[in-house]
Amino acid sequence: MYFRRASIRLSNLYLLRVNPYKPSSSIPHIHRVLKETQISNRNPFFSRDFCSGNKRTTTEWTEENIVYLDETGDVIFSGKGGVRSVEPGVDDHVMVGGLKKPFPNDSAITKIVEIVKRWKWGPEMETQLDKLYFLPNMSHISEAVKEIGDKDASLSLFRWAKRQPWYSPMDEMYSLLFDRLNVSRDYEGLQSLFDEMIRDKKDNDEVSSFTAYNRVIQHLAKAEKLEVSFCCFKKIQDSGCKIDTQTYNSLITLFLAKGLPYKAFEIYETMEEAKCSLDVATYDLMIPSLAKSGRLDAAFKLFQVMKENGFRPNSSIFTSLIDSMGKAGRLDTSMKVYMEMQGFGLRPASAMYVSLIESFVKAGKLETALRLWDEMKKSGFRPNYGLYTMIVESHAKSGKLEIAMSVFSDMEKAGFLPTPSTYSCLLEMHASSGQVDSAMKLYNSMTNAGLRPGLSTYTSLLTVLANKKLVDVAAKILLEMKAAGFTVDISASDVLMIYIKDGAVDLALRWLRFMGSSGIRTNNFIIRQLFESCMKNGMYESAKPLLDTYVNASAKVDLILYTSILAHLIRCQDEQNERHLMSILSATKHKAHSFMCGLFTGPEQRKKPVLSFVREFFQEIDFELEEGAARYFVNVLLNYLVLMGQINRARCVWKVSYENKLFPKAIVFDQHIAWSLDVRSLSVGAALIAVVHTLHRFRKRMLYYGVVPRRIKLVTGPTLKIVIAQVLSSVESPFEVSKVVLRAPGDSVLEWFKKPIVQQFLLNEIPSKSDILMHKLNMLFPSSAPEIRSLSPPKPLVMVKDV
Repeated sequence: MYFRRASIRLSNLYLLRVNPYKPSSSIPHIHRVLKETQISNRNPFFSRDFCSGNKRTTTEWTEENIVYLDETGDVIFSGKGGVRSVEPGVDDHVMVGGLKKPFPNDSAITKIVEIVKRWKWGPEMETQLDKLYFLPNMSHISEAVKEIGDKDASLSLFRWAKRQPWYSPMDEMYSLLFDRLNVSRDYEGLQSLFDEMIRDKKDNDEVSSFTAYNRVIQHLAKAEKLEVSFCCFKKIQDSGCKIDTQTYNSLITLFLAKGLPYKAFEIYETMEEAKCSLDVATYDLMIPSLAKSGRLDAAFKLFQVMKENGFRPNSSIFTSLIDSMGKAGRLDTSMKVYMEMQGFGLRPASAMYVSLIESFVKAGKLETALRLWDEMKKSGFRPNYGLYTMIVESHAKSGKLEIAMSVFSDMEKAGFLPTPSTYSCLLEMHASSGQVDSAMKLYNSMTNAGLRPGLSTYTSLLTVLANKKLVDVAAKILLEMKAAGFTVDISASDVLMIYIKDGAVDLALRWLRFMGSSGIRTNNFIIRQLFESCMKNGMYESAKPLLDTYVNASAKVDLILYTSILAHLIRCQDEQNERHLMSILSATKHKAHSFMCGLFTGPEQRKKPVLSFVREFFQEIDFELEEGAARYFVNVLLNYLVLMGQINRARCVWKVSYENKLFPKAIVFDQHIAWSLDVRSLSVGAALIAVVHTLHRFRKRMLYYGVVPRRIKLVTGPTLKIVIAQVLSSVESPFEVSKVVLRAPGDSVLEWFKKPIVQQFLLNEIPSKSDILMHKLNMLFPSSAPEIRSLSPPKPLVMVKDV
């Protein structure tokens, strides 16, 4: 040990008995050596405190002068004094002659630090601490911990102090230990010490641990120990200790970082309930988090409170509010915050401009978006690739092609290569507006840039070329599309369908030939549509190969298609076309054609009566699926049979169709009041046959059974009224013609039935002198023409049984 003159720190004080008349250098003997005492540095946070003790030993005084020297031989003190031993843990001073020299705090602290650093931990360290020559206090322990760098040694000293009678819990001590454990990342030890501190608080309510409580939560939160930090937070709440703003902020930050904003909001609400003041960090955390989570009203309210409390919002808060309000469609509020930000002198960032422009574009407010676009460029920001694309596409889709093309040009000048979607959007919008030249220019520019058009782009371009009847250009684009690896069958069929819908049958046939030469196939539905278009336009020679293709592709000709061809045959007045139509009917290979051929053969070839033959054919029809088609077939067939003069065969067809309830409401017997026949849903031929056959039934009931109704009605409708009236007038019928009904009293009809000419008329055939009927047949009944159907795929023929 080293000693210095006039120093406060004392070590190895030597008591020397000496002759006062001899010089100090001749001191022969050292009577006694006091034991060493060390005290550490003074605690700056506390008033100076000295060791204290209650025991006193008897001092042995002498008459000799006692000279106190240090190791170098310099005199510290000389005079009469006493000599006694020092008892550890009792004395708070040493006697130097008649003076009491107290142990300084820093010497005591130094001694404690020396023992702890030497022995670290264990019984030996505690034994040495128990032998201290002074009585320590918590200030000594606290200051000693500050100088001890080792975590375990600090905890050992703390554990020893806790067992001493003079121990009292200190907030500073716990804070130091928590810091030491945090540095060493001993979070389990930190939690254990925290629980110990909670127990100390319960045992001694006067103990204040405000700093330590908050310190431990902050350490755990920064270490992302979510569950542990929240658990400690709840324990502190339960203990009634105050939590500071920084601790709340650390917990809020942790929950937000873990993706649990709702828990962060709970902490914030707890903070409000505790009336803990919010600082700038709290506002910076909460306002963006509330905004991004969709709690816009709460975010905006907190934003207003922040300003009222004198805090200045930063760019992050403004950006989050503007972005969230814009994305939520609250554009007015977003613009208000944007203007307020500028009022604070803050310069909007590029990302904020992008967010605002996106919001206004999505809301369809393109004028405001374009104004912000200009502001952004004037502020020195260079629009990015995505923003250029958004502005171009949004204006293109809204039909503002001039603005879209202007920005598109600026985009190219700025060095951005437009995406295929940008090209496609512009191209498709020009195509949809019919601007073929602009669309083709964009297409060429796109391909020259090495970009591959998408399927929708090719489709749009082919559509406008087809609508403009540019068959050759459309063929070129289709082949390029095929070379690019796309499947072109559907696109080619769509073009073909456009020509068919427009009635451009020649172009449709030309396009179909191109498809065949290029190995491109189409579907049977479109072949059928083109076939029907050819039939409608009288192009029977071109229709025949189409039907052959249709049948050879294993497509089934249904009863409706066959009936429509038969209807064309009925209307045909050219012998050459009749041959084509008969050939087409034969090519259908439909069972109805075999039935038609059988009707016109003799009984020897048919080998059965006409009525049985007709019944056999109708038994093969699935009326659940083909009832509507069968009704259409009967109407057209009866037209054909009447025109061909086959009245008896026509009677058989009508009778069998009525038996199969194809026309269930045609005949109504209302007992003795009224009998009626409704022919409004029938063709002309079917109506004539139905009238003759039904009147024959009425005659039989009236003459043979004696049942005479008050009146008989023939409901014809405006179309068939004239035809039926002319036929009946040829045999002087009593029926009077009104708007849509032919009616007569039952007695008058009975007398009319008794005339021989009426019997002959009803039993045999329609008089041949009704030339007007034969001549006007095609014009008077619309159902004799092919059925007009939409160009959409045919629906299942399940119809309501109400004709």
